[in-house]
Amino acid sequence: MTQLFFYGTLCHLDLLELVLGRPLVAGETRNARLPDHAVYWAKDQIFPMIRKEAGGFAEGLVFEADEDALERLNFYEGGFNFDLEHIVPEGETKSVEVYFAQPGSWEFGAPWNLADFIRDHGAHNLRTAKPFMRLYGEVDRDEAMKRLPMLRAMAAKGWQVGAFAQNDKRAGMTTADVELINHSRPYNSFFAMDEITVKHQTFEGGVTGEIHREVVISVDAMMLLPYDPVRDRVLVVEQFRSGAFLRGDTNPWMLEPIAGRIDPGETAVDAARRETMEEAGIMLKDLLPIGGHYPSPGISCEYYHCFLGLCDLPDGIEGIGGLASENEDIRSQLFSFDGLMSLLDSGEAQVGPLVLTALWLARHRDRLRAQYN
Repeated sequence: MTQLFFYGTLCHLDLLELVLGRPLVAGETRNARLPDHAVYWAKDQIFPMIRKEAGGFAEGLVFEADEDALERLNFYEGGFNFDLEHIVPEGETKSVEVYFAQPGSWEFGAPWNLADFIRDHGAHNLRTAKPFMRLYGEVDRDEAMKRLPMLRAMAAKGWQVGAFAQNDKRAGMTTADVELINHSRPYNSFFAMDEITVKHQTFEGGVTGEIHREVVISVDAMMLLPYDPVRDRVLVVEQFRSGAFLRGDTNPWMLEPIAGRIDPGETAVDAARRETMEEAGIMLKDLLPIGGHYPSPGISCEYYHCFLGLCDLPDGIEGIGGLASENEDIRSQLFSFDGLMSLLDSGEAQVGPLVLTALWLARHRDRLRAQYN
């Protein structure tokens, strides 16, 4: 058995039980504290780090882990670049093992507070940890960590996309008219694939037979077309797209608006400003909402928030952008409004959001040019 000291998120007992894959037994944890140590938030993260600090103390829990529990805990904690070290708690003679961040992994932030973590991040962290721990025994820790950003984003967005859309012209049926019979997730990586079996009410008042479907699970994304109303030009980006490649398209580099997933804690507007800077190095002035839509709701829960971004687009602003850490290789180029319309007429604009945002601009262009010139 291994005596572990938890000072951070694993002091949230709901999370500890989820990581262990079983309920805690009465008396399985006890309060303790480490002298000459202190706990701080990892800067810009939702977890803490511990460090030696004369005169300080770190409060936490001692947990006795068997081999299975230790393997599960190391799968969960080790992926965050934490290593175990031996420390003797206050008033005790035997050492416990403590997870310390590897040097240089993160910066120290403000003093840690467990109650603040549970209040602000506890529910989201549980929603993330649940699918993460499903990967235990299926993939190694490094592979699981590659999937973590997607799991966090999915946990943050939940299943409420489209809840506030107008519902005046449809038949009025809601999720209450659907019976979920079975729901499983046989594939979980950068995206996930769920299998569902449902029945639902019919327009004539009956009920369907069992319907089996596979659905691609993704998070919300934003799409933005940069437009300069003074120069009457737009900026379009080009990049390799694996879907077009697998379809057999001989030209799998697509012309698109700027696009990106909405990260946990971001709004669609936040993501639009961040992605525009990352992909094209452009500071936006105003963002005009074009609307939200499902690109293919029969097979995917992905939802797009579309914008027109008003900005300056002088000559020479084109270039190569994207994050090297994400293997992004993005080329931007300017088009006059007429040149943009020619892309639609020729069929070279093959990506739906570019067509949609271009048509929206065509409808509102005269008003925008009069307003901003």
